[in-house]
Amino acid sequence: MAESSSSSPSPTEEIVRLIKRLSAYVAFKMSNLFSTSTIRNLDSRSIGAIAGLAIAVIFTWRAIRTPGERQRRQPKRRMQPAETSNAAAAAAAAAQSNVTSIPPEFSSPREDSAALDVVDQFFQPVKPTLGQLVRQKLSEGRKVTCRLLGVILEESSPEELQKQVTVKSSVLEVLLEITKCCDLYLMERVLDDESEAKVLQALESAGVFTSGGLIKDKVLFCSTEIGRTSFVRQLEPDWHIDTNPEINTQLARFIKYQLHVSAAKPERLAPNVFASQSLEQFFGCAS
Repeated sequence: MAESSSSSPSPTEEIVRLIKRLSAYVAFKMSNLFSTSTIRNLDSRSIGAIAGLAIAVIFTWRAIRTPGERQRRQPKRRMQPAETSNAAAAAAAAAQSNVTSIPPEFSSPREDSAALDVVDQFFQPVKPTLGQLVRQKLSEGRKVTCRLLGVILEESSPEELQKQVTVKSSVLEVLLEITKCCDLYLMERVLDDESEAKVLQALESAGVFTSGGLIKDKVLFCSTEIGRTSFVRQLEPDWHIDTNPEINTQLARFIKYQLHVSAAKPERLAPNVFASQSLEQFFGCAS
């Protein structure tokens, strides 16, 4: 009975062994994580969670290790030279056995696989939210101007607005995120007052004004393309979004960044003018 109890590890030793393996595995995963570009996408909550996990592992290991150390701090009897050499040889053999028993990639035994799977799931790359993507793409810009036709609306000409106005459902979520971080102004050229009223009604029905970031006073109308250019120059936004390449080219000298939207394969008109087939595609959420 004495031999059986001495050969089987105690529960405390099992926990200590598992903590050791988890500590090494966490260190391995963190070194991979912070050596890649994915750290750019980590927000404060993710970094705090990683730090919390590391602190929990350290304190748990110290709490378990302390009683064992106290027990080992006992007076040692003098050892004879022969005993000393035998003990040194045994210690060297045990150390060599421990080193060779740990695979280089921390492959765990079957009983540890569940715990290491949890660590694996914890260190999965963090997918940025749409709000984070919007702020990143806009380079922390604070004011944005955007035309309606071809970007927010399905229609592409003022003549079509006289018949009907349809808001793109795919752009609503992006529009909401822009209003959360930017002062957004929408603008368009219309041919009559009826078209203007239809546009405002369509935007209201789509819920554009319910978020609180956009109000009707920030939807501007004009009768010429030059009028839209004048609006942009007066507002001095960090970003302007348009479908007219001539306007994008004219404003390139005055506006820090622009987005040229074109259903056809768009081309960059200037170094500070980006191009995309749609607003939602530019922010990486196109279906």
